Amino acid sequence: MRYLSLRAKRLLSSQYWSLQARRFWRSRYLLIMMAFPFVYLFIFQYMPIYGAQIAFRNFTPLRGIWGSPWVGFDNFRQFFGSVFFFRLFRNTIVISVVQLAFTFPAAIVLALMINELRVKYLKKSVQTILYLPHFISVVVVAGLVVAILGPSGIVNSIIRFFGRDTVFFFIEPNYFPFILAFTDLWQSTGFNSIIYLAALSSIDPGLYEAAVMDGASRYQQIKKITLPCLVPTIVVLLILAMGNIFTVGFQRILLLYNPSIYYRADVIGTFVFRRGLGAQDFSYAAAVDMFNSVLNLGMIVFFNKFMRRIGETSLW
Repeated sequence: MRYLSLRAKRLLSSQYWSLQARRFWRSRYLLIMMAFPFVYLFIFQYMPIYGAQIAFRNFTPLRGIWGSPWVGFDNFRQFFGSVFFFRLFRNTIVISVVQLAFTFPAAIVLALMINELRVKYLKKSVQTILYLPHFISVVVVAGLVVAILGPSGIVNSIIRFFGRDTVFFFIEPNYFPFILAFTDLWQSTGFNSIIYLAALSSIDPGLYEAAVMDGASRYQQIKKITLPCLVPTIVVLLILAMGNIFTVGFQRILLLYNPSIYYRADVIGTFVFRRGLGAQDFSYAAAVDMFNSVLNLGMIVFFNKFMRRIGETSLW
């Protein structure tokens, strides 16, 4: 009680608040900089949560959210009992796993290769060239893929030159996950390697000097020093990647797929887009998207717990 009374007196004292005001004024520019991302998160990430209740309503724009009748879990039951449920779940998992299998280790390998470059200007030039595809619009990338793999594209021109028949890459469903994976590999690997390069730059150079004195080769240094030091970063990024495994980049899929391969290329994100904006069934699309978010939440919680059990690194 005595401690509480002393703390209460301190909070009520003018000297305490004047000190806090001075600290606030000294940090005003930093606080202003921090305000922008917080405002962005509040407007675009937290305010839309209010509208998530339309998944439990028969929403019509004329009636509004509160005027639309409450239907409970009817939209969810309709989705779970439909023919789309298993197909969307399977396609999303397959495409996500294929993309993750290609892009996740590629960023690590690329970061290790860039880190081994000893010529400073060559290293910066290689980094700049590899980062550039990330800033190209998805529409432009999809156009490039069509120009390369289309019936009259570069690849088919080479195939016909050797006397083979034209391959219709965008009609054959087995090709589609790998087309998406290689497209994502080209566009995002360079940018994803930045975090690993930052982690590599924080490794103590004394460890490498000691390894050289012990006669360790470059391969042994990477195996015994570099990779173990990268493990915490790899684990954290893997947990985050698993938390987004059901959130496939549907923009690229939407630009590249066609109705003939819907049964193998349609994922939860594209289905929500077509059902919500195309068919104007907002409640049903919101229910499917909420189910997708719950899956992602469950995956990140599960893999965080799994990584904490097998190792010492986790998000929380």
